[in-house]
Amino acid sequence: MRYGQRATLAAVILIVTLLSGLPLALLFRTGLTDATGLTVVPLLEALQSPSLQRALWNSVQSAGLSAFCATSLGTALALVIGLTDVRARGLLVFLILLPMMIPPHVTAIAWLQALGPGSPLLGALGLAPPAGSPHPMHGLGGLVTLLTIQHAPLVFLILRATLRSFPRELVEAARLSGAGMGRILRRIILPLLAPALLAGFMLAFTAALGNFGINALIGVPGRFTTLPVLIWQRLAAFGPGMLPGVAVIALILALLTIVVLGLQLLLTRRLRTQMGGLAQAPLAHALGPLRPAVEAGLWLVVGATLVLPLSALVATSLVPTYGVPLSSVTATLANYAEVLLRQEVTARAFVNSTVIAGTAALLIAMLAILMGHFMTRGSRSGQRAAGLAVGQAEVAYAVPGLVVSVAFILAFIQPVMGLRLYNTIWIILLAYVAAFLAIGLKPVLAAFAQMDSSLDDAGRVSGAGFGRRIRRISAPLAAPAAASGAILVFLTAYNEVTVSSLLWSTGNETIGTVIFNYESGGYTTLAAAMSVVTVLATVVLMLCANLMGRRLPPGIVPWRE
Repeated sequence: MRYGQRATLAAVILIVTLLSGLPLALLFRTGLTDATGLTVVPLLEALQSPSLQRALWNSVQSAGLSAFCATSLGTALALVIGLTDVRARGLLVFLILLPMMIPPHVTAIAWLQALGPGSPLLGALGLAPPAGSPHPMHGLGGLVTLLTIQHAPLVFLILRATLRSFPRELVEAARLSGAGMGRILRRIILPLLAPALLAGFMLAFTAALGNFGINALIGVPGRFTTLPVLIWQRLAAFGPGMLPGVAVIALILALLTIVVLGLQLLLTRRLRTQMGGLAQAPLAHALGPLRPAVEAGLWLVVGATLVLPLSALVATSLVPTYGVPLSSVTATLANYAEVLLRQEVTARAFVNSTVIAGTAALLIAMLAILMGHFMTRGSRSGQRAAGLAVGQAEVAYAVPGLVVSVAFILAFIQPVMGLRLYNTIWIILLAYVAAFLAIGLKPVLAAFAQMDSSLDDAGRVSGAGFGRRIRRISAPLAAPAAASGAILVFLTAYNEVTVSSLLWSTGNETIGTVIFNYESGGYTTLAAAMSVVTVLATVVLMLCANLMGRRLPPGIVPWRE
């Protein structure tokens, strides 16, 4: 490996370590040390707090229940769409995955406005609950319902990908032996899907464990506090002086997530089944006369989980005040004019989110191309070194976003080399790069795995240096996958609120924090208008990624057939 290549690899590892590894290492040091050195005393003392015990139990309870429900719903949807001859499969997949791309706090706001006593949509239909009645979504039941809706698409995505590489000859052999579809499902399909089912459950559990937007907007009014909300409440109420105590709570949340993921890896090895091959056309079991009923059930799920809340969100954005029924007389675009043209904070938030999400996506695409090259080309020592950077990125993505926020506050609350990052927009940008690097990296690694390494070897033999080979060979070939990953990063960062909820400051607001603050501050119609705009932007970007996916290997754009 020549000097330029070694220097570039060292720079990549250093950047990823500074952004992903070092902040989390500081978090672990804060939570596991005191004046005497390494100790678990801070953790044990924190766990004696009744409020922390209650928040910990609430987190585990809500995450466990919602993960079970999300796994059940996602599995049913994946089996029906992946194994039967239902029509409009591509559109159904897109609509089923859409809730996963909509920010959790927007999902919570939509459902709060859909079913509350002041719902403009229900009011227009004459179905609104009596004024003053408790909101049905507040509390554990509503929290589990929304976490299920948010994370069922994640389980669906995992199982759908597994079904695409399913050994169809087993099913055909069972059919020829006279087995019905029910028996095939019980004896062949579900046993082979066991590792994917476990992965889906565990990922839904960890995603629910670290969710902030739904937990805050649904749980707090119902006095159901979880660990992410407890972290936010204590740091928001007491400021940086509470940072050591908050760091311990964040460490508990991180350790719980790591334990769950470790348990997943252990159980997956026990349940591992050999099922490989390239993606195939979906199995298409003929439903016969049952097909209209099954398709009606699928569209009913889409309507209940997507159309109803988004319709309520649009209705709320079109009334002058929350609680006024929507009609031709009350309908107005004033809320859109307010958030897009008059409110300085919303205009600033749109600019901030666009700039930092776009910059983060671009930086991640550049890092991903370099990391993908080093992971698949060159010496084994270089690949192992690049693997260290990839591992740090995976850990930063696996832990909840609020943990990343606390880690970044610990790392950058003091000026670094004379540069002050805390309370600036740059700390949010760097946190986005750390938290979402793994998202942009996955499609690029998949693209490099399918490239012929002889192209790079030919360039080296022809005398091309490392930089020229990257510019003329690796980067152009990986560009579609990097662009697709960048769009996914932009989608995630543009609307998120979990990472930025503890890092934003006046003048450095993001779209997610402004929407959250509008809703929690009682400006419901303005929150609805901003939410509608962000949902429309999300759909447009997903469609762009879908068009770009025609040039990419299967599976990189998750909602493409």
